Amino acid sequence: MKKEVWRFIDTGNSSPSFNMALDEALLDWHSEGKIPPVIRFYGWNPATLSVGYFQRVEKEIDMDAVKAHQLGFVRRPTGGRGVLHEHELTYSVIVSEEHPEMPNSVTEAYRVISEGILKGFHHLGFEAYFAVPKTAEEREALKNPRSAVCFDAPSWYELVVEGRKVAGSAQTRQKGVILQHGSILLDLDEDKLFSLFKYPSERVKERMRKAFKDKAVAINAISPRKISLEEAKEAFYKGFAEGLNIDLEPYQLSREELAYVEKIAKERYESDEWNFKR
Repeated sequence: MKKEVWRFIDTGNSSPSFNMALDEALLDWHSEGKIPPVIRFYGWNPATLSVGYFQRVEKEIDMDAVKAHQLGFVRRPTGGRGVLHEHELTYSVIVSEEHPEMPNSVTEAYRVISEGILKGFHHLGFEAYFAVPKTAEEREALKNPRSAVCFDAPSWYELVVEGRKVAGSAQTRQKGVILQHGSILLDLDEDKLFSLFKYPSERVKERMRKAFKDKAVAINAISPRKISLEEAKEAFYKGFAEGLNIDLEPYQLSREELAYVEKIAKERYESDEWNFKR
């Protein structure tokens, strides 16, 4: 049987505002029927702290530290916690809620999409698996993550290697379309990450940091050999094709499409009102 063809876009390293604007534009175009579903890979220049749609910047983020590290800063259209995008492969998936393979429930759709990431880890030689919260207490913790740090907060169908989280993802549904994007960590500067958030005290900061070490890990911290960004891209490209049972067709944005993305970037993702509004 012929496989469905999805678009594949690798935009390389771009500004935080462009990255979020393109994810939004792809969602728009797919909702209007102009493009098929899309898998996108991207990176960040400069390295960036992104915060979830509902996070309160003033309360949770140390903006002086963000500036001191010369990081970009942007609010995502998706929920979830703060993510430092530095040594990672970032992906996004844009697909209609009505797609025959997409379950109605957010958590089940998340599992189906994340199958591509799971297979990508397998291609890199990791024994990755989905962890599901088992107890009522664990399920309750999902509703109220205590930490502002994304990789510290538990979620359904967590991708886990050797008991620790290796990828963090977030999802939004707008205009009948699912947008899921997330980070696959290659390396992590923990000192930098923990300097970006506000804590009630140093003691709390240290406690959270220790808990984080037990919960999350970057690929190269557990890999017997160094995995490059190019190797990761190849593995996850294959992983998505296999996990979603699709063929991927590379696509370059047209000048008109780029202009539309730049417009959204400027009007929304570069505005203080959007980034600091909560």
